[in-house]
Amino acid sequence: MTYPDIFISLQLALHIILSCILSFTVAQNPVDAYAPTVNVNCPDTPNSLVRTFTSQTQVLNTSETDYIASRESHIISNAWSNWLGNASDIGYNSGGKFPRIGIAIGGEGYRTAQYGAAVLSGLDWRNTTAREAGTGGLLQVASYLSASSGGSWLLGSLLMNDWPSINELVYGNGENLSSWIVDLDLIVPSSPSVSDGKNQEYWGSILASVESKANNGLPTSATDLWGRMISYHFLNETTRENFYTNQTGHGAGQLWSQMSLLPNFQNYTMPFPIVATDSRKAGSGITTNVPLNSTVYEITPFEFGSWDPSLSAMLQLKYAGTYLTNGLPANPSACVAGFDQASFVMGTSSSFFNAVLNVTDGNFGFDTSDGDEQGMNFIFNQSLSHTPPNVMNAANWPNPFKGVNPGTFQDSSADQLELLDGGSNYEKVPLSSLLVKARGLDVVVVVDGSADDPNHWPNGTSLLTTFERISSVLSSSHQPMPPIPGTAAQFVSTGVNMRPTFFGCNLTQGQPDYPIIIYLPNAPPLDGKAPATNTDDTQFSYTSKFTAVFINQAFSNTLGGFKPNTTSSDPNWGRCLQCAAIDRAVTPRSDICSRCFAQYCYDPNNLTSLSELPDRQFIFKDPDPSGLQKVEQWLEGDKSLLAGSIVAIIVGIAGIVGFM
Repeated sequence: MTYPDIFISLQLALHIILSCILSFTVAQNPVDAYAPTVNVNCPDTPNSLVRTFTSQTQVLNTSETDYIASRESHIISNAWSNWLGNASDIGYNSGGKFPRIGIAIGGEGYRTAQYGAAVLSGLDWRNTTAREAGTGGLLQVASYLSASSGGSWLLGSLLMNDWPSINELVYGNGENLSSWIVDLDLIVPSSPSVSDGKNQEYWGSILASVESKANNGLPTSATDLWGRMISYHFLNETTRENFYTNQTGHGAGQLWSQMSLLPNFQNYTMPFPIVATDSRKAGSGITTNVPLNSTVYEITPFEFGSWDPSLSAMLQLKYAGTYLTNGLPANPSACVAGFDQASFVMGTSSSFFNAVLNVTDGNFGFDTSDGDEQGMNFIFNQSLSHTPPNVMNAANWPNPFKGVNPGTFQDSSADQLELLDGGSNYEKVPLSSLLVKARGLDVVVVVDGSADDPNHWPNGTSLLTTFERISSVLSSSHQPMPPIPGTAAQFVSTGVNMRPTFFGCNLTQGQPDYPIIIYLPNAPPLDGKAPATNTDDTQFSYTSKFTAVFINQAFSNTLGGFKPNTTSSDPNWGRCLQCAAIDRAVTPRSDICSRCFAQYCYDPNNLTSLSELPDRQFIFKDPDPSGLQKVEQWLEGDKSLLAGSIVAIIVGIAGIVGFM
């Protein structure tokens, strides 16, 4: 038997065994809770499904308004007192007036989920080290938390696990939280081998979920596979012990619209969550970054829609998946429920398949040395054989806005929306969601873990994109941006992409009313150590040691600030962060805060220099190379086992068929 024959036989055997697993899974296991319910009775007032507005008549959903008001009155006022006391340490006497704050976490896979986690831990009052440094507390005074792509994995994980501390979430608590499972590869968790039996069980369960959705008449794509993979690694119900079983649904059935039932949502403990996702015009087939005027959507616990002036419409989230025309269903029982699966929301916001998936041959361009390309190619082709044909390289959402604003909305005549990764227009941090005028924010914290340059560090591209998009597309609906460097090269030359920076410090009378932006970019360690946080977008596994080093480095930077022309942290950084957070509510600015602003504020008339950040290392160094060595050793040993694996698979088929 030649090697080509072996590969053909292997693929055929794998197809047979996976079909057996899939049939058995669908019949007996809870993963099909991923399927939405169709033919649901619509609201008695069907025109209440969609609300429309204009840039001039913007109004928040009443449930969002009530949540923010309750959180600010019952939680945030006390949180400010915990964090600042009476503010005398920063030169003020707090009078009980506080600014409204939002935090935006950008995304690009595992890297940004972990970077965002480290930063939030550094801003969390529950973290003793952060609290003592003065940075811990900002998270508790935030009213909003937006995220996209890999940032949405972090946000969804926090929310669906009912808002634990980052340490509990990432590392587990020995009780009801088992930890993130990022050491198991997102695509090939058991080994790099497509023929690995545990990989086949994992994929069989995922395919069963997706097929159950398709069987109910809803469109599916590679995004559904992706979202289900994410859920195994970030949502609850999955442990290392049950990872390859169907003892639970592994997140299937957990709905974004049911977040309001969680205890820590009901008591207003968490900031109001928003997930952002981009789109391309339906049928356009765009495989590159989308233009700035492409509609950007957001998903909250209550609504799905867009504040973009071209659409300006929102759907009740619990009815997502319903086809509507001019806001109305085809009949009173044509509504859909359960489409807003948490895993699908997280998958939608990170659906980058328009840029990587070759729909002709099913290739993704992932790394072949660790099995990710072969694994994703295999499960994708299996999905094609088990589900009806659809647009496969975007997240397919039935269009609830058909007929709305036909003169301006790009998909007013489309039956289906094609949603994409939240950074597909280069706005990798979902800042725009927090600049909606109706939300009235005074301060926005930007957590930027983008990989813009060859060494995978941010260079300000996301902020520049937001600035341009607001100026050219959103000027009537969103707050303006404060002054920032004009180009990515200027972000780099001034060093503001490598340290905390405050933008918009000096708002003067007559200027547009923009918020202060606290910019926290992923950057090398202050002390000159080799960096471990600038990893590739498509690194789909991190050893436990790697994750610990990564989070510790980013956490230390969050607590450290910077001291110009040194490799030391700034002992006053905690106070300076407090100064920026409270600034819009106090006047005049105190002497302490004035000194802080002189160090951390971006001043277009007095530019800083990258040279003020000496002895930084920019080239990534793997903190746990043994993890890669294990893969290489497996691949070397696997070469001699290729033909034998077919025999093992056939034996496995016999066992499964006999069991069934």
